[in-house]
Order: sequence, then structure tokens, then C-alpha cells
Amino acid sequence: MAKKNKFSTAWLHQHINDPYVKQAQQKGYRARAAFKLTEILDTEKLMRPGDVVVDLGAAPGSWSQVARERLVGPQGVLRGRILALDILPMEPIADVEFLQGDFREDAVMQQLEMLLGNQVVDLVISDMAPNLSGVGVADAARMEHVCDLAREFAIAHLKPDGALVVKAFHGSGFSQIVKSFKDTFHRVVERKPKASRSNSSETFLVGRGLKVNRMRAE
Repeated sequence: MAKKNKFSTAWLHQHINDPYVKQAQQKGYRARAAFKLTEILDTEKLMRPGDVVVDLGAAPGSWSQVARERLVGPQGVLRGRILALDILPMEPIADVEFLQGDFREDAVMQQLEMLLGNQVVDLVISDMAPNLSGVGVADAARMEHVCDLAREFAIAHLKPDGALVVKAFHGSGFSQIVKSFKDTFHRVVERKPKASRSNSSETFLVGRGLKVNRMRAE
């Protein structure tokens, strides 16, 4: 228990003194993760006014906040569309259409597809991560499954020149996720944003330009 408390205290101290946490508070972002997405979008030159964006695993909403900033025009009118989904509840964000549900369930996927209608998507962003058990093989399988779900959604709904951004973790199963991306997209890059803590194994994969035909059901 003492060791756990020591770890919690150390994490809390790091969190409070984290410059990205402070910047997030100043800018009104709900989480420091906003800066991870901002750097990826800037580096990869993604997300422009008029884009249709789907945010998977959106809560608490910082990535949706960034998307809204990028798509709102000079008159304060959203140019494009943002659909967000998470198993957890999320406080409303202006102009963001939120669906609460488990992305792994077919019924939830059908609801998301109904919201989309016949619109094709320019960008899918996913900060999703499964609950980790600490058992390497099991956790790798869960992470691969989450990334596969996002990739399959992208195949079905992205424009041919669209892009997918997902969170993954270095370790067991990471090479399989990269391979599946390379089988799906013409260009695949790994990004470790500055806001991603150095002691974290998280890495973001960006896939651009579909190699495969969309499998949208007509």
C-alpha cells in the first residue's frame, strides 16, 4: 500500500508540474492530450475547414476541441462536421455530435453509421486504449483489436486520400499493428509528440491514402 501511495504521489507531483497540463488549463482544453493531436496535425498537415472528422474514444473531449478549433471559420461557423464517440459520457462541446456507446458493439457502430449517412470521412482520429491488465500478451491483443476496429472503420468510411490517426504502444503486438497499417495505407508514419511523456511507450500511427477499396454497404 505504501508503495502504491508513493507511486500515486509521484504521479500527482509530475502531473501538477507538467507544462502541458498548465497550458491545457490556460487554453481551456479538457486534457493535455490536445497538444499531442495538435503537433500531429501540424506535422502531417491534416484537418482543414470543410473536413468530416470522426473522433473515436473522444472523452473527455480535448481532441474534439482541437478539431472544432480547426474547422470553425472566421464568423464562428463550423465548416465541416465532427462526430465523436466514447463508452464514457462526455460534457457537450459546441458543434460536436456525440454518441455514447462501446465502439466494439455492432449496434453502436450502426448508430454511428446512421449519423454519418452517406458522407465520406476525411479524417479518423483515435486516442482509444483498452483497459490494461498488466498481462503482456492479453494487453497486446486488446490494443491490436482496438486499432483494427479503427482501421476497419477507416476502410469503410474514409475518402481514398483520407487519413487515420491511432494510438498504439510499443511492445508485444506493435509490429503487427504497423504491418496491418502498411497493408491498408500508402503512407504510414510513427509519431511521438513532445507532449507524450518520455516514460510512456505510446506512439501514434498515421496512415494516409487507402490502398484498399472501401467496403461500405450500399
